[in-house]
Amino acid sequence: GMSRRQALWQAGVAATEREGMLPGLSAIAPPALRGMSAFELMAADVAAVGVTHDRQPMELLRVALGEAGILTAAQLRQAPDGSRVRLAGIITHRQRPQTASGLTFLGMEDETGLINVMVSVGLWNRQKILARTSRALIVRGIVQNATGATSVVADKLEPLEMGSWFSRGSRDFR
Repeated sequence: GMSRRQALWQAGVAATEREGMLPGLSAIAPPALRGMSAFELMAADVAAVGVTHDRQPMELLRVALGEAGILTAAQLRQAPDGSRVRLAGIITHRQRPQTASGLTFLGMEDETGLINVMVSVGLWNRQKILARTSRALIVRGIVQNATGATSVVADKLEPLEMGSWFSRGSRDFR
C-alpha cells in the first residue's frame, strides 16, 4: 500500500532498530515523498539486485540514442559488411584471450540483443581508462558480418554517461 520510495524509507528506519532498544524510538515520520521515476526505479533495482525485472535499462535512452544515429543490436545485424556504425550498450564482459594477439573483446547488450566488439591494442592503449572502467559505452566502428556472425571492430569509444546506473559491473578477463 505504499510507493517504493516510502518502502525504502521504512526499511531504512527498521534497519536502525536493535535488540534491547525501546520500541518505537527509531520510528521517524517520513517526509512527503514523491513517487520514483522509471529511471529511479530501474537504478534502485540495479543497485539492489544487479538486474531489472521489467525492462532492459537501454530502453530508457533509446529515443535519444536513435536521434543521434546510434544503432541497436538488432539494427547492427542488418548493417552492410564494412560500413561504419555507432552503437551503445551495457558492457557484460571483457576478454583478452592469449590467442588473440592482444585484441580485447567486449560483450555488450542493449534492449534488442548482444553486441560483439573487438578493440585493437592501439585503441585499448589510447582509451585504456574508459575501456577498462566504463559500465556502458558508445562504440564507433566497422561492421564485420560477411561470415554470418556480426561484430564491430571499434575505432572510437565514447562514455555513455548514464551507464554507471545501468550495471553493477561486468565479468572481466575470466
